[in-house]
Amino acid sequence: MNPSDQMQLLITGFRVSQAVHTAAELRLSDLLADQPMTVGDLANAAACDPGALHRLLRALASLGVYEELPDGRFASTALGDQLRSDVPGSQHAFATFVGRPYWWQAWSALSYSIRTGRNAFQFVHGRDDWQYRAEHPEESATFDAFMTANSVRAGAAIVRAYDFSRFATVVDVAGGRGALLAAILSQHQNIRGILFDQPHVVSGAAATFMDAGVHSRCEIVGGDMFDGVPTGGDAYVLKAILHDWEDPQAHDILAACRRAMNPSATLIVMERLLDGGGPEVCFSDLNMLVGPGGLERSTVEFADLFDGAGFRLTRTVSTGTPWSVIEAVPTT
Repeated sequence: MNPSDQMQLLITGFRVSQAVHTAAELRLSDLLADQPMTVGDLANAAACDPGALHRLLRALASLGVYEELPDGRFASTALGDQLRSDVPGSQHAFATFVGRPYWWQAWSALSYSIRTGRNAFQFVHGRDDWQYRAEHPEESATFDAFMTANSVRAGAAIVRAYDFSRFATVVDVAGGRGALLAAILSQHQNIRGILFDQPHVVSGAAATFMDAGVHSRCEIVGGDMFDGVPTGGDAYVLKAILHDWEDPQAHDILAACRRAMNPSATLIVMERLLDGGGPEVCFSDLNMLVGPGGLERSTVEFADLFDGAGFRLTRTVSTGTPWSVIEAVPTT
C-alpha cells in the first residue's frame, strides 16, 4: 500500500470504529451466532431499517467482520465473533463503550489537550468523567461492563503469570465489579478477598462472586480510595487505576494504600508499560490525556512514583499481554 492510501485509512479510521460500535450496540454478532440470516430477518430482529442495515453489513463484510453469502444472507466470521457478548475474551463491551457520543465528544477536543496539556473531557463536558458517569447511570453501566470484560480478559493471563498463593488476604482497590478478584480467588482456594470501590460500583459485584463460587471468601466494601482503603490485606491490588490520574492524585492513592498496609504487605500494580509498548500503549496514553486525565508510565516513572509514596519497586512481571504486573513493597 502506498503512503497516500495508508494515510487515508488512518484518516478515516473513525468510520470503521463507529461501524463496529453500531454492530455491537445492535448485537448483530449475537443474532448471527447460530446461522446466517437475511438482511430482512436481521432488520426485524434488531429493529433497524433494512436498507441502512444492508449498507452497514456490506461495509463490515468488506473488512472481514461479516461475510455476504451468494444467496444474499450474511454470516459472522471469526473476527465478527469477537463482537458476541457470550464468548470468552469478547470485545463486545469495549466496542459498545468506545463509540458512546460523550466519549467521542471528548476525543474531538484532542487538539485542546495537546495545545494546553489539560483534560479534554473536562473542557467539553464541564466535569470529569467520573462525575459525568455518576450523573448518567446508563453511561456508568456501559463503562462498568467494559471494565468487567477488560478484567476478565486480563485476569486469566495475570493469575497465570503472577503467583498469589503466598497471600492470605488480597484487597482489590477500585476493583469494579470484582472480575479480577474472582479470578484470583478461583485459582487459589486459600485466599480471602476484599473488594473495594465506590458504593454504586460494588453494588453489582455480588453476582460476580456468586457466579464464580467464591462469595463465601469475599467481603465487599464501598468507599472512596482517596479517603482510605480497607486494612488487613497481605496484598493490595491496583489494576488500571493509577493510569487514570496525574502524579499528585496517583501519589495520594498509593499513600492511602501505604497507610492501610502492614510492613510485610505487597503492592501489586497492573498497568501497561510504555517501555517498548508500541501503538496500543501509546494511544492508551492519549486516551488517558483525553478522558480521565491521567497517563501511561514507564518502569522508571513507576519506580519514582512508588518512592515518593513510601514504596520500593521490586520487580515487573510480563503476562504475555499488554498488561504487566509491577510489584512493590513498603519502605521502612
